[in-house]
Amino acid sequence: MMIKLLTVIGARPQIIKAAALSRAIRNSFTDRLQEIILHTGQHYDRNMSQVFFDELEIPHPDFNLNVGSGAHGQQTALMIKGIEEHICKVKPQFIILYGDTNSTLAGAVAASKAGVDVVHIEAGLRSFNKRMPEEVNRIVCDHVSTLLFTPTIAGYQNLLREGFSDNNSQPFNIDNPGLFHCGDIMYDNSLYFTTLAEKKSDILKKHNLQPQEFVLVTIHRDLNTDNPIRLTAIFETLNKLAYSYKIDFILPLHPRTAKMINELLAKELIAQITKNRYIKIIQPVSFLEMIMLEKAARMIITDSGGVQKEAYFFKKPSIILRPETEWIEIVENKVGILANADPEKIENAFLNFMKSGNLDFPPLFGDGKAAEFICNLLIETYQFKIKSNS
Repeated sequence: MMIKLLTVIGARPQIIKAAALSRAIRNSFTDRLQEIILHTGQHYDRNMSQVFFDELEIPHPDFNLNVGSGAHGQQTALMIKGIEEHICKVKPQFIILYGDTNSTLAGAVAASKAGVDVVHIEAGLRSFNKRMPEEVNRIVCDHVSTLLFTPTIAGYQNLLREGFSDNNSQPFNIDNPGLFHCGDIMYDNSLYFTTLAEKKSDILKKHNLQPQEFVLVTIHRDLNTDNPIRLTAIFETLNKLAYSYKIDFILPLHPRTAKMINELLAKELIAQITKNRYIKIIQPVSFLEMIMLEKAARMIITDSGGVQKEAYFFKKPSIILRPETEWIEIVENKVGILANADPEKIENAFLNFMKSGNLDFPPLFGDGKAAEFICNLLIETYQFKIKSNS
């Protein structure tokens, strides 16, 4: 019995997450699970996509829609059309979706309309801010899914509050979904790739960085990049902190952020940042390079949900440049501070972590075997479905 999985990916985080499931299938389930990968082309820059397939040894996609960037409606519509066409060709038993991008939303809509069981990995996450496109995407996907895998207890509880039942039993379907707290698939990856990163990456040497003597910064959300007031506040504060504390700040710059810096920041501020010898703006980095930077940093400043988690995996405090976070456990454990784009909050959080001694990082994200758990549930669910239909 071979079960066909159509995995939909489109953005950098999804490519990385897919590595864990692909690796589990390759190592233990090739006799029962066949994975077919569809890349929507939502991120088409080679540095943001192709390099990850090569570096993480992910199978190259069987299909690529080459959708590219665009307005949300246009991009999502093109992806729905393309995914639907490939569902008809492949005839999968499950469609695997990750996270909360437009690719996730498109896959959920196309599969649910075609009667294919949706599997949502990273289900139940909520920012409780529906102005975020990602929040709408994840809610819609959850509510048309057959199997929902939550990385944290908080995610599981969010689903229960929205009316999902934890009493459902096999056979699962769109009206009788199965909920599972399996741990975080990215924790699987972080454990697996850390050793590889130490062997392969020379990024610390390349940029003359000493462990525990620099701050890693990532900024990419349109909440920050497209708002001149927020973007200015963030960069003015980074500039001030770097000078005041004489500590290196390294920024692997997302293409979106690089573009908006030139368009939205005052020339005087750009000049100050450029002249600040403690601020090092570099090109986007590979996943293994990012692991090395996260592992060696003293602290991390970010608006990325994924980087918040990775900071936690490597026991690094994080300053979160958003008004809310899906990973509330990080904040509740006082190793992450929500600073938004408020200079005073950013500075206070920075000072707090510079003075902090030993911080506590309890194991919130599972045992590093989420992918194996998911594969076993896929097989079990399909077996029950076959029995119930016979």
